[in-house]
Amino acid sequence: MMRNMLLSACAVALATPSSAQSGGAVQVPFGVGEKAEYSVSLGIFGDVGKGGMDVVKIENVHGHPTYHLRFRLDGKVAFARVDDTLESWLDIGGLFTRRIHQDQHEVNYQRDRWYDLFPDSMFYRRQSTGNTAPLASAEPLDEVGFLYWVRTLPLEVGKTYTFNRYYKESGNPVRLKVLRKETIKGTGGTDVPVIVVQPIIKTSGLFGEGGQAEVYFTDDWRRVLVKMTSKVPVIGRLGLVLTSYTPGRRLNPGERK
Repeated sequence: MMRNMLLSACAVALATPSSAQSGGAVQVPFGVGEKAEYSVSLGIFGDVGKGGMDVVKIENVHGHPTYHLRFRLDGKVAFARVDDTLESWLDIGGLFTRRIHQDQHEVNYQRDRWYDLFPDSMFYRRQSTGNTAPLASAEPLDEVGFLYWVRTLPLEVGKTYTFNRYYKESGNPVRLKVLRKETIKGTGGTDVPVIVVQPIIKTSGLFGEGGQAEVYFTDDWRRVLVKMTSKVPVIGRLGLVLTSYTPGRRLNPGERK
């Protein structure tokens, strides 16, 4: 049943008209209001929760329009739970991160932190303490911003792309391995092509080196995330599978300024 739901959602994604941007904003395959919902599985326990990825709205951060992006995971078994909300505010003009919110509860690991990033001055600041630290890049990205930015890249199987754009120096270099292409067969004979990549960020999160994450995007211009797997301490393998997809809309002229 879940496989059929995935195929149906992919078919909608592939058939939906483009919401790419123009008029001063970077052209992107996502738009305001884009919403993807996922089932969440944990190890041997099967489906135990749900997740989502949303382009929530356009918000002004430090005088600049940004995409407010949100990534959610909620999965629970008797002795452990993964409950994450990761948010990123991605600059519309340059596709880099200007604000981060990390609210994570992953078995024996938890944190709730807000950061403001100031690329022009090359530092970031933690809101709760006011403490500052140097940015590692003038075009910084966090985990969520990275997932959306990757959707704008040409991806060639067998190549490893290396970027020094994680906002903390300790997370660089970020590596993106393009592993393979697959085709999922629908019950009606429809082929749904996907491209599988492995993002590696030197952190303890879902895309850390120990997690061996694999991210499945539709192999088309939209690059919809249809599946993801990653290792979680104690529980084992965490998985996401797309169950529904709503495309976004074009930016209004006033939202680009």
